[in-house]
Amino acid sequence: MALERFSAAWREDYVASVSASLNADDLGECVFCALAEQPVDESTGVLARTELNYVVLNAFPYGSGHLLVLPRRHVASLQELSDAEYEDFFLLLRSTVVAIEKAYGPDGLNVGMNLGQAAGAGIPKHLHGHVLPRWNGDTNFMTTIGETRVLPESLQSTWQKVHAQL
Repeated sequence: MALERFSAAWREDYVASVSASLNADDLGECVFCALAEQPVDESTGVLARTELNYVVLNAFPYGSGHLLVLPRRHVASLQELSDAEYEDFFLLLRSTVVAIEKAYGPDGLNVGMNLGQAAGAGIPKHLHGHVLPRWNGDTNFMTTIGETRVLPESLQSTWQKVHAQL
C-alpha cells in the first residue's frame, strides 16, 4: 500500500528547534555509564564484560531474552568508537547472539540499533545494540491491540539462562 504524502515545509523551523534543544540537554548521570562499572552479577543485570564493552539485561524488555550490548565508554555514535572498541563491540554482539540462540532456541532474532532519539533510542547519548529472540507467532492481541507486552519470565530467569551461555 502506497503512502500518501503532503508537504508541510512550514514545520521545518519547528522540527529543527526541537531537535537542537533535545540534543543540547544533559539529563545528568548516564545509567549505562553507571552500569558499565557494576560487576557481572544477577543483581546488577550485567551478564558479561570485556575491557571495552559489556552486555546487560534490558530493564524494559520488548520480550523475554532482550539484551543490550554497550561500549563502556560514553559515546553516542558508531563513528565515535575507536577501532578496538568497534571490533570488540561487534565480537561481543556476535557472542551475545550465539548465547541467546543456545539459551532460547528462538525461531529468529532482532539485532539492531536506534541511533539518535528520532530513530527511537531511549537513551540516545550512549550507543547500545539490541539483541532480542523472536518466535513465530510471538505477537498477539495484547501487543497489537492492547499495546501491552506480556513477559513470561523474570529478568532474573533471563540472566540465569543467558549468563550460563556467555
